[in-house]
Amino acid sequence: MKTRIVAWMAAIAILFSPNGAAFAEENEPVSRPAENVIEERYHTILEQWETKGIGSAPEFGAAVSPSEFVLSQGLKPALLPVNESKGYKDRVFYWGNQQSVSFMAEVESDGLYEIGFDYYPITREVVPIEGAIQINGGFQYYESRRIVFPVFWENEKADFEKDRFGNEILPKQIPVAQWSHMKAEDASGLQPMALRFYLKKGVNTVTLQNLRGEALLGSAYIQSPQKLPTYEEYREKYKHTKIADEVIRVEAEKPFLKNSSFARPIAVRDSSAVPNDTKSLLLNTFGDASWSESGQRVDWKIKVKETGLYKLTFKVKQDKNTGGTVFRKVLVDGKVPFEEVAHYPFDFNKKWRNVTLGDVEGQEYLFYLEKGEHLVGLVADASPAERVVNRANEIMREIEGLSLSIKKLTGNQIDKSRGWKITEFIPDIKERVADWANKLEEESKYLKSLGKSDKDSQEIVSLDLAAQKLRSLEQKPNEIPYRLTELSEGSSSVAQLLGNLLLNVQSQPLTIDRFYVHGDGGLPAAQASMWKRATDSIKRFFQSFSSGTYAASKTDDETIEVWINRPRQYVELIQNLADQTFTPETGIKVKFSIMPDEQKLILANAADKQPDVALGISNWLPYELAIRGAAEDLHQFEDFESFSKQFSPGAFLPMMIGDSVYALPETQDFFVQFYRKDILESLNLPVPDTWNDVTEVLPELQRFGMNYYTPISGAVGFKPFQTTAPYIYQFHGDLYEKDGMSTAIDSEEALKGIQFMTDLNTIYSLPLQVPNFYNHFRYSTLPIGISSFQTYVQLTAAAPEIAGWWDIAPHPGVKQADGTVERWATGSGQSAMIFKGTKNPEKSWELLKWWMGKETQVQFASNLQTFYGPSYLWNTANVDAFKELPWPEDHKDTILAQWEYLKEVPKTPGAYMVERELSNVWNRIVFDGVNTRSAVDDAVIAIDREIGRKMEEFGYMKNGKVIKPYPVPSIEQVKGWGGKENEE
Repeated sequence: MKTRIVAWMAAIAILFSPNGAAFAEENEPVSRPAENVIEERYHTILEQWETKGIGSAPEFGAAVSPSEFVLSQGLKPALLPVNESKGYKDRVFYWGNQQSVSFMAEVESDGLYEIGFDYYPITREVVPIEGAIQINGGFQYYESRRIVFPVFWENEKADFEKDRFGNEILPKQIPVAQWSHMKAEDASGLQPMALRFYLKKGVNTVTLQNLRGEALLGSAYIQSPQKLPTYEEYREKYKHTKIADEVIRVEAEKPFLKNSSFARPIAVRDSSAVPNDTKSLLLNTFGDASWSESGQRVDWKIKVKETGLYKLTFKVKQDKNTGGTVFRKVLVDGKVPFEEVAHYPFDFNKKWRNVTLGDVEGQEYLFYLEKGEHLVGLVADASPAERVVNRANEIMREIEGLSLSIKKLTGNQIDKSRGWKITEFIPDIKERVADWANKLEEESKYLKSLGKSDKDSQEIVSLDLAAQKLRSLEQKPNEIPYRLTELSEGSSSVAQLLGNLLLNVQSQPLTIDRFYVHGDGGLPAAQASMWKRATDSIKRFFQSFSSGTYAASKTDDETIEVWINRPRQYVELIQNLADQTFTPETGIKVKFSIMPDEQKLILANAADKQPDVALGISNWLPYELAIRGAAEDLHQFEDFESFSKQFSPGAFLPMMIGDSVYALPETQDFFVQFYRKDILESLNLPVPDTWNDVTEVLPELQRFGMNYYTPISGAVGFKPFQTTAPYIYQFHGDLYEKDGMSTAIDSEEALKGIQFMTDLNTIYSLPLQVPNFYNHFRYSTLPIGISSFQTYVQLTAAAPEIAGWWDIAPHPGVKQADGTVERWATGSGQSAMIFKGTKNPEKSWELLKWWMGKETQVQFASNLQTFYGPSYLWNTANVDAFKELPWPEDHKDTILAQWEYLKEVPKTPGAYMVERELSNVWNRIVFDGVNTRSAVDDAVIAIDREIGRKMEEFGYMKNGKVIKPYPVPSIEQVKGWGGKENEE
């Protein structure tokens, strides 16, 4: 028996061996890591060049005029004349619409060169301008696939305006229209210098491909890398210059320029911050978490009265939540003056302190400034952590590969009572694990050397803990198959620790109150006196009883009270918008308050203390309140039907009872396909359009150790409607009978959908569980799959390494006889409703129309994204407004096309039981192997019984007989609403 088991295992090992022949063409491996499908990373290529003896080119510089640019077919581009060049004094090239432009670069010797461009941004949106650089027809490394052309921003007004409570509000940001020069740099900000490209002696073709945004291009530049002088060399140059006797104070909250609209001033209630007020919130400091992304640059303008040498002292607070050191690149007039300030450390310290730039021995640096105006800049800099990030990524990929190999060998069985001699099939497993531990211990020592803190940061602790876990696994390698939760899968596994480390170590938050450009004179203390802190604390305590806040409070009869289930920054923006536009235009006063928990609405309604209007609530809540008589029917208003035309018909379904509508959709989700363009192009795979297309690309994906993701894999035990209902709808099935008194999941159409839904996992081997699609998508193990708005935000805001190389496509569907594709999917979002107890229904309706109107939604979305960055994308449910949001146009087109097939699940008194039983059906078929019809039949019995019970509870049935109809809302019903436009 033992011999048989060993032979069987050996057969599996051969089948999945990288050198095996199963499914492989001649001399081609069965499985290659996903990362080998695309280019190597920059640091790896640099190491290879160094090994080959390829280094920086000798001193060289050349400019290429736009008149020498050529298009992809070798055609000369149509250049804009000088009078349309925005002051460039030469003809320029309009660059946009994913257009590629090339030029010839003739160099005198083989070597590494830097590439730069003059550019004038045309894009006035938050969406960045991005390109990609190819050399002689190919990408030399992965980072060259995304080059960012920064757009600089400034405050619209010099002084901060105040809100109704006397608190200062963020100024509107406007892009600066000016010609700039940039060198191609790593978009993730991890490389310490500009990217280098290998050019051979003679003529090389450089191609710049547009990925996103628009700009005018001036000359291109090829030059050899320049080495920064040391401070000693810099000081020697100005040794005869005197130290100036002047103190220039600059308030950091009012920068001159910045390359990120959402790096912003913040209000700090701290007596040591200047200025400060015990009652009102003043924007008195700059940065913190809004200035934590590597590459974010901020410049302040100063005016120097006399030429001389000056010191730079920054009043800062560095309270990064992990306790790690952060870094800033120091710029004077846009350039790093000497190498010692190219990556200047700011150690963890929760208190305000004056940091004068200097070396570790206490020698303070002197900066040469001539009389006149200058720019002093700081750039968030994660490049000192670059080697740690690369090493962590490398180890995570190797862990992923080892885990996959083990799962293939064991059949994914992790029974602890079953022994595995894994070392017989992976002989070097112990050495690999030990090597990982050694490397992580090296990185831990390196991180410790970067700062001066006595206490280890969370990043260092994570590295040490991961190394300890690996040492434990190294001692007993044969236990690894059933200890994968420690290696790659658990919440505290090595892979998870390293994943968290990657996020933390790249974050570079720093708060600045002010800085000084000065000579040898003294400076004010960074900390306020103990007496001032004590008196301010007492003042704040007593003023807190009278100061205005966004907490819920009683309003007069003329004021509409609105509770919002969103964070403070959303509420502030909405209140300010209403004060600036809605109230002046209508005369209706409105007060917005923060609602920390939407469940309080139910309690407030029971106590008759409900607001007039609620915003940002789950789309199921209005129905639950309405069926109990607590919500206002919006269909009663004369202009409701015409106003409703701005929304997707399918979004109204869960908010309806009969023809009554109890809420407006406020935000709207979308389920689309996310795919890695680079990987699909490398594998020559098309983007699937139908489910048949999906099943056809699966063998090729799985051959390379990759797979396809569906939302069912992301749901742990319970599978909600959003993961199951689309399959039923796409196969023309339904969840309820038309009278709503029973379920329809046992119809032939619904059964076909359920069968296919489960076949994807049982026959086509889609993953059963994926804890985080976002991470798997980034790391290429799941380069394509269906996901939602949440994933879109994550990829937009927190995946710079693949920005520009992922895209979205409509949800796969079922092809019909006429050639069309049914793509029905859900799109749950938040909603807005009026309570039955409102003081004035008409005024509340006017407010809802204003808030959900196109103009307000566009303005709010733009402000939110500009002030707070890409992680604050606003997915408005107003389709007309969505078309004008500052999102990439091609992405908006895809989402709008998918919203044509938006069909949210209608609510009925027993809907929760349908959702629960559908989840149970999937689990029984996939895990227990139960026949599909048998599982569905059992579910139907339980569902119909519960629906009957709930219908009796709400008066639709009595003694098992229908006494009042309950028509299930449909899209056709919503589309049939007339509205004024139809009446005309």
